[in-house]
Amino acid sequence: MRGDAGFARPEIYDYLEDHGFVYAIRLPANAVLQRAVQPYLERPEQLKPGQPVVTYHDFRYQAASWQCPRRVVANIQWQAEELFPRVGFIVTNRPDPAPGVVHFYNGRGTAEQWINKGKHALEWMGLSCHAFKDNVVRLALFVLAYNLANFLRPLVLPREMAQWSLTTLRERLVKIGAKVVHHARHVVFQMAEVALSKQLFEQILERIWALVPGAGRL
Repeated sequence: MRGDAGFARPEIYDYLEDHGFVYAIRLPANAVLQRAVQPYLERPEQLKPGQPVVTYHDFRYQAASWQCPRRVVANIQWQAEELFPRVGFIVTNRPDPAPGVVHFYNGRGTAEQWINKGKHALEWMGLSCHAFKDNVVRLALFVLAYNLANFLRPLVLPREMAQWSLTTLRERLVKIGAKVVHHARHVVFQMAEVALSKQLFEQILERIWALVPGAGRL
């Protein structure tokens, strides 16, 4: 489990440890923690812009509300453009070296980026049902749609659209105005090429059709 400082609670540590989970949770700084890393806060002599100097300090710590001491990893970053270092504390029960603990914890930011993309693209925080279980189902459907969209992206999108976000795809491919014109033998689907060119739209349709087993060209 990875968690920010909002999860830095002794009952959470106890639960995770009792159930065999490994964790890395950010720990809010306090005077005791600051004193523990004070000997390691000497500013490096040579700092290059854009190349921070990172050091780690690994120690045991027990807060007043904890039943036992726990491992704390301090991550100290020196930036050439900044006078003081950035210091972060992580409480963990992972056995790997300090850099590995920090690397594992930093993966939380990557997960949050994907969550934010889902929130903006699908607006999955619009849980307006009165019952909690109904909102659980609704959120599950949002997540399913999000995963399906990301699964289909590399299969049906042309190279020119490979880096489009789900929000852009929604606004320029899905939620766009069109006019349907009926003729005697065929139906014409008219869209403005400002949102998506005819060539790209045809490529998308071809790739979708190719996913159907035994299907030929459109």
